Amino acid sequence: MSSAALKNTRLVVALLAAGAIGGAGVSAFNSTHSPAIAAAPAAIVATAPIQPVAPPDFSQITERYGPAVVNISVTGSTRVSNSPLAQGDNEDGASGDPFAELFKRFQRGQGRPGGAPQEMPTRGQGSGFIVSADGIILTNAHVVRDAKEVTVKLTDRREFRARVLGADPKTDVAVLKIEAANLPVVAIGKTSDLKVGEWVLAIGSPFGFENTVTAGVVSAKGRSLPDDSSVPFIQTDVAINPGNSGGPLFNARGEVVGINSQIYSRSGGYQGVSFAIPIDVAGRIKNQIVATGKVEHARLGVMVQEVNQAFADSFKLDKPEGALVSSVEKGGPADRAGLQSGDVIRKANGQPIVSSGDLPAVIGLAAPGDSLKLEVWRQGVSKELTARLGSADQKVAQADGPKASAAQGKLGLALRPLQPDEQQEAGVDSGLLVQQASGPAAQAGVQPGDVLVSINGTPVRNIEQVRSMVAKSGKSVALLILRGDSKIFVPLNLG
Repeated sequence: MSSAALKNTRLVVALLAAGAIGGAGVSAFNSTHSPAIAAAPAAIVATAPIQPVAPPDFSQITERYGPAVVNISVTGSTRVSNSPLAQGDNEDGASGDPFAELFKRFQRGQGRPGGAPQEMPTRGQGSGFIVSADGIILTNAHVVRDAKEVTVKLTDRREFRARVLGADPKTDVAVLKIEAANLPVVAIGKTSDLKVGEWVLAIGSPFGFENTVTAGVVSAKGRSLPDDSSVPFIQTDVAINPGNSGGPLFNARGEVVGINSQIYSRSGGYQGVSFAIPIDVAGRIKNQIVATGKVEHARLGVMVQEVNQAFADSFKLDKPEGALVSSVEKGGPADRAGLQSGDVIRKANGQPIVSSGDLPAVIGLAAPGDSLKLEVWRQGVSKELTARLGSADQKVAQADGPKASAAQGKLGLALRPLQPDEQQEAGVDSGLLVQQASGPAAQAGVQPGDVLVSINGTPVRNIEQVRSMVAKSGKSVALLILRGDSKIFVPLNLG
């Protein structure tokens, strides 16, 4: 997706309740076979068709577990100013809340000092679900953000003042407590058992309509979203709207497998793509909050990206799977374990890493201090490494300084070695600066000012070395590019 499209595509947090202030089957074909079909090869004729399966009875799930789904109302306050772009305004300068804009205009009309911050009441709504009969409730952290008062309403119309036991913005999970007993509870499943294509059901309070039921299928698992989150989201096509935040996502057996959290939208409303936090992750967060009131996250200390076919060809992988390490935090757990840029992580604690999102899914279920056994692919050889995970709360060191490389000719790059002051500024040991980019490099997005770090995972230090490596490469190469503070592998098709 182009940068312009990404800018226009907004990841919308599903709170933003309407009218609230400050919100954040398989078809079976029966036909007569023609003689031509009858004469088809035996292997084709012998292929057994998938038998159609009826959808689950969602009414039973709703009847049994609907009473354990709650409506959450939040009141609080936020500081706003009379400046053209008040806190909470969107990037176009227009407030996401029409009431906030009305209040600002009113205040300016009354002669209040321009730019002076003002306390403005906020209200919002969301959903949640009861996980223990003594009143423990799971919801999203953004539902109760900046809350001064949280009210939980049950389906029997009883209302309770709730305490926020803790909230973890990193995973967007919060735990509430109400003083009640013998409450209805949901059944908890395992996200790891969930399959793409399975039926799923959501219950929540979109736009304040309590206990609204919507259904769909699992579209994907282990999705990484462009919000710097390490949560391996479940993607579904279940209709999720403002107010559904924090509600449960059920599988066809009536077990909660996720917490509905976000939608991906160009309009701000549901457009067929919604995301849920895996219940395996949420359960670990809940247990920590209930036990200690705080959350600790494990950290490996790497940046990874997807392995596509071009990368698989460049690194001589048998198939485009794994998590490609683009950078390693200097002195971090991965660095101490011997992990390097250009390594492809293929297994973590014995679990196959098919996509890059599978790695944070494994780390997200671990704790600081746990050992993580990694199977990595390096320079055409499989290696086994063991990392002792650190804590995400620890100060993160700067990424490991890359080496450098450069090339002309096939790559379409004009390069020169970095000067010592440029190396220091870029935080690298050596490098080749991209002065001009054309041909394959320009088409792949390489720009003047980038620093070329490695080719196919091998650090390079001079132009001759790069020319030699490119000459020995096949139809594609993988360039590790440093741009600003970020490093990323870029696949180049050499034809």
